[in-house]
Amino acid sequence: MSSRTNEPFWWLIFSGGGVIAAFVAPVLIFLTAVAAAGRWPSEASPNELVLSHAHIVELLSHPLTRLGLFVAIAMPLFHCAHRVRHTLEELGLGAFKTLIAGTCYLGAIVFTTILAIILKTM
Repeated sequence: MSSRTNEPFWWLIFSGGGVIAAFVAPVLIFLTAVAAAGRWPSEASPNELVLSHAHIVELLSHPLTRLGLFVAIAMPLFHCAHRVRHTLEELGLGAFKTLIAGTCYLGAIVFTTILAIILKTM
């Protein structure tokens, strides 16, 4: 009889977060910093914001934008939690395996919950 483990779920979240952090985040940064503003930052006058508060509020008013932002932030949080967990275990803290796993994943869950609350109230 084999024992069931939740390890594949965490590896799925880890890989998804890694893909988002590596490929999606740079595109979002580019779109937010350059394309949404309509011009390169060097073309703006020194006293002018390239992306104003009004632009950001308008961008975040759509629910799909908020959902995309939630996924783009939450998945890398779990990626980070998984990476920190395994790094600490490999550094010789394997005796605290359960405590480390609980702390890492609970931290990711708490920050994801805070993120969801912030995005819902926007």
